[in-house]
Amino acid sequence: MSGQFITLEGTEGAGKSTNLEFIKEWLTSQGIEHIVTREPGGTEIGEAIRAVLLNKDYTAMQAETELLLMFAARAQHLQEKILPALQQGKWVVSDRFTDATYAYQGAARGMSFERIAEIEHWVQQGFQPNTTFIFDLPIEIGMARVASRGGETDRFEQEKQDFFEKVRASYLQRASLAPQRYRVLDASQSLQKVQQDIVARLQAMQQAVEKTA
Repeated sequence: MSGQFITLEGTEGAGKSTNLEFIKEWLTSQGIEHIVTREPGGTEIGEAIRAVLLNKDYTAMQAETELLLMFAARAQHLQEKILPALQQGKWVVSDRFTDATYAYQGAARGMSFERIAEIEHWVQQGFQPNTTFIFDLPIEIGMARVASRGGETDRFEQEKQDFFEKVRASYLQRASLAPQRYRVLDASQSLQKVQQDIVARLQAMQQAVEKTA
């Protein structure tokens, strides 16, 4: 596949949404055909599953149910949207992907990493992003940012600090095991500095693609 798959990960309030829009604008400025999507979601079926997953009224949802729903949405997302776009040579930018499952359902919910890996292999058959940006931020700062937005919080945003500390630690551990794929960004820096780091990685990807074209 000639396209590139970029994912954005991080805890709540770390700036993923802002930088997703920045990446979109940068790709447009470079004339790179692309699509922007999200998980859970990205397709009509996936968005219906997302509504269930984020519904704060579903307090009885079991961790196993949550895990399977995440991968159900992902299976649809891959086959309907992500893989076809990559095969057409487009770049795909997704707000979250499987790293989030290891962090949220694995580290934070206590689901076995081995079990997650089994389902991942079944659904993805070894498919991975080309680059994953991890927006890293102290949890208390991220939670304060979420609170300052006002409005209702979803089922995940209502979790306590300890939950998100586990999520953050999991992201950083995964990044340490595969530094060639991950780019950890200090989201407590100025937005300008964060985005300079993003552009440096995107330019390197662009150059690599041009060399193999």
